[in-house]
Amino acid sequence: MEVERVQAIASLSKCMETIPSEYIRSENEQPAITTLHGVVLEVPVIDLSDSSDEGNIEGLICEAAREWGIFQVVNHGIPDEVTSKLQKVGKEFFELVPQEEKELIAKLPGSGSIEGYGTRLQKEVEGKKGWVDHLFHKIWPPSVINYQFWPKNPPSYREANEDYAKRLLGVADKMFECLSKGLGLEPHEMKEAMGDEKLIYLMKINYYPPCPRPDLALGVVAHTDMSAITILVPNEVQGLQVFKDGYWYDVKYIPNALIVHIGDQIEISSNGKYKSVLHRTTVNKEKTRMSWPVFLEPAPEQEIGPIPKLINEENPPKFKTKKYKDYVYCKLNKLPQ
Repeated sequence: MEVERVQAIASLSKCMETIPSEYIRSENEQPAITTLHGVVLEVPVIDLSDSSDEGNIEGLICEAAREWGIFQVVNHGIPDEVTSKLQKVGKEFFELVPQEEKELIAKLPGSGSIEGYGTRLQKEVEGKKGWVDHLFHKIWPPSVINYQFWPKNPPSYREANEDYAKRLLGVADKMFECLSKGLGLEPHEMKEAMGDEKLIYLMKINYYPPCPRPDLALGVVAHTDMSAITILVPNEVQGLQVFKDGYWYDVKYIPNALIVHIGDQIEISSNGKYKSVLHRTTVNKEKTRMSWPVFLEPAPEQEIGPIPKLINEENPPKFKTKKYKDYVYCKLNKLPQ
């Protein structure tokens, strides 16, 4: 069965002032109505280059994880040209590779795997759809990589992604260490709770084509990430929104920054001390928005629950302990945890 891609719908809708009804959100979700306009949210921006003040960096990361669930990091050690190449090859895959070639790495229906090129991700309320196409594939560790889902074109796609993956490891380790110490734990304990070296790095490219009615549609509906941490590279087109104090706010774009989301598994393992961030994506009338989130996820069989050292009589567990694959199943199918 042929799947309708948003990129194709967008090119058909270009000259119209309308979009198919399944992309029109209910009024309580429509960006034009629900966004606090004229205010851009200045989420915390943390400079990782100040090695003379590690304690301050740790304090800022932990405060942002408690109060916001999202922050941006600059001077993170990944060279600009590495992220530029990552973005270039991803854009070329979506915009220059023929559609039939893209479909060769499409998700296999009924396979249970998230990897591959696709459009629909989860069970949507009232059958509504997001204005986005995507590509998922694992980039680390090497033992879980399935190159079947990596584009063959452009030819430099693999090298660009492998280079980015290797450099991302250090940033991720720093995040885990700071979050661990901020809970009074040893630096290695938070990453250990997530499965340590078995942690899976899952790349997703989001491709949000221009939309004739950005006031009515969403790229990705409001959600928190299932991951432990998500580290994201956006392009320059505004789109990320965060829910804070009862309102949706645009998040300011900062060139060459990485955006870090606290995901559900860190909220669970910290027993609620850190908060996973509720966020969504809007779309643009004239421009294509793209983003490259990498989800740092426990292995499917890894059991995640509040870290035992954080539990006592005054702090009973707020979350169940369960295998990550069971958590994912419940979340994607809108079932209670």
